[in-house]
Amino acid sequence: MTDQQHTYQGYDQNQEPYPQQYRPRDPWQYQEEHQLYADEAQQGQAVRREVTESGSWTFDGQISAYTDQQTYETYAPYDPYATYTAPAPAPQPAPAPVAPEPVPQTPGYVLPPVPESAWEMDTKRSRLLGRLALLCILLIQAGLSLRLRGTAFQDEALYIASGHYELANLLHGDKLPVDFAAYFSGHPKLYPVVAAVVDSQFGLTGVRLLSLLFMLGATGLLYSLTRRLFNPRAGLGAAALFSVLQSTIVLGNFATYDAAAIFLLALAAWAVVRTDRMNDLAVLLAAPPAALAFGVKYASGMYLPTLVVLAVITAHRHRGLRALVRGVALGAGIVALLGVGYVLSGPLGGISSTTTDRAKGTDTAATMLSHSAEWGGLVFLAALGGSIAYALRARMGEMPWLGAETSGRWRRVALGLVLTGTALLAPAYQIHLHTEISLYKHVGFGLLFAAPMAGLGMARLVGPHFRHPQLGILLYVLTLVFGMVQAQRAYSFPDSTQMTAYLRTVVDKKGTYLAEEQEVPAYYLRDKTDWTQWQNSYFMDYRGKDGKQYTGPDAFRQAVRDGKFDAIVMHGDVSPVTYAAVKEGLKNNSHYRLAAVFPYTTSSGEHAYRIWVKR
Repeated sequence: MTDQQHTYQGYDQNQEPYPQQYRPRDPWQYQEEHQLYADEAQQGQAVRREVTESGSWTFDGQISAYTDQQTYETYAPYDPYATYTAPAPAPQPAPAPVAPEPVPQTPGYVLPPVPESAWEMDTKRSRLLGRLALLCILLIQAGLSLRLRGTAFQDEALYIASGHYELANLLHGDKLPVDFAAYFSGHPKLYPVVAAVVDSQFGLTGVRLLSLLFMLGATGLLYSLTRRLFNPRAGLGAAALFSVLQSTIVLGNFATYDAAAIFLLALAAWAVVRTDRMNDLAVLLAAPPAALAFGVKYASGMYLPTLVVLAVITAHRHRGLRALVRGVALGAGIVALLGVGYVLSGPLGGISSTTTDRAKGTDTAATMLSHSAEWGGLVFLAALGGSIAYALRARMGEMPWLGAETSGRWRRVALGLVLTGTALLAPAYQIHLHTEISLYKHVGFGLLFAAPMAGLGMARLVGPHFRHPQLGILLYVLTLVFGMVQAQRAYSFPDSTQMTAYLRTVVDKKGTYLAEEQEVPAYYLRDKTDWTQWQNSYFMDYRGKDGKQYTGPDAFRQAVRDGKFDAIVMHGDVSPVTYAAVKEGLKNNSHYRLAAVFPYTTSSGEHAYRIWVKR
């Protein structure tokens, strides 16, 4: 091996591990010198070497120290005095200052975990918020009803006065002045008796407050059943829209059995929905209020099939075809209770005369459709929109993972058809009869069932996460404004205060009196007169002093000419034909004198009570 074949393994020429004089020499030459140094050291000779204070050897004034690890490992076997000193690291630039990580601070208030959409799921929080909002809705409803003022309307006076006679018959066996069951549109021993009891203690105001409680209860039940069907947001929408309808506002301060019937129907519907997951026979809890609603007002019978079908639809999701058992059980329960009630009550001619075989009128279908749309069109459209939206999509997508838990499309379609379609029953039936009498009240019965779908439609209009609240507010405000205006117009009837005050000075237990809307003075003056002393202005048979038999307007004309009545009270708004016949009978009639005229104002204009007294 030649010198050229030797390499400086691990030797770094930029450092000086060996004396300067050795640098140009071949590294193998160091081996010989190291051996020489080792021999000298063994012989105790101290030639060209000495120990430094650090303990390393010096050769010819140079320190045998290595600063390169690889070089040290290469030559250490030949240099017994070799040491390794690691080179000092080159100074590094100071690192740039790093901002300290912020110390997490504990927040002063931690929001509790809530569902992603509190209104989409019926949770404790949503129920609390819903009840607070419902309280506000009920307060508004009460205020709208209580703002209506007026003396007793004809129907109010009729039912309360008849209740007093029916109550006396029940308690003391007194003979009824007339067979009220023959022409009442509800059983006379149900609501009229309750109204008479309240009237005895609190007067007409107390009976009207009872109606308000019935309507507020119906709104509360509507919210509860809609929340059960859908969610609290739809329940609030249903309650809000129903609470400001014309029929709801009017019936909330109207002493008739309509409010009681609506409450009972709402209670029956709530029981049907609430028992959807219970035992099949639990649905029978809805049978008593449903049957009682029919007894209170016979027109409620139109809505009993809706309850039966609703019992099937609400349970189909959980039971499948077994849900038919619920419908059969409810239908049978209602029929059984009605049968028992009919047996106990005896003949009820009012069912046919006021409901099933009511006399046909002359009102056109176009007029009734127009008025029905005016009184409930907005809510019906909202229900229709809600039904379509519900059929297309069970939820709004606020919580998409719940999609699999919703009911099937056919069930959703059926629910929308049944509830929304029920709103058309009353208008359709009265169009069939060509009469608009009481239609403004009956519209509210159907809208009670359509309201859940209207509430859902309002929720869909607002959108997920309350995206468009202004649309829901607009729908509510429009319904509110229309309801207020229409209610004020419907609640406009004659103020009978002055008329009854004057009649109190001229009537007694012996006279016979003709009065348009005779129920009003008969109610207010029942302490001074009996029911049979008052003749109404609708129909009359009369045998004149000339021996002839008269009927209709001719009977009134001839009776006035003969001086049959001790006092006559007419204003012409209710029975214009009779009023014209009476005025003909009064011409050149020496039996009567015009004793008083009391003007009043209604939504139809200026009118006046005219009272003629027998000389």
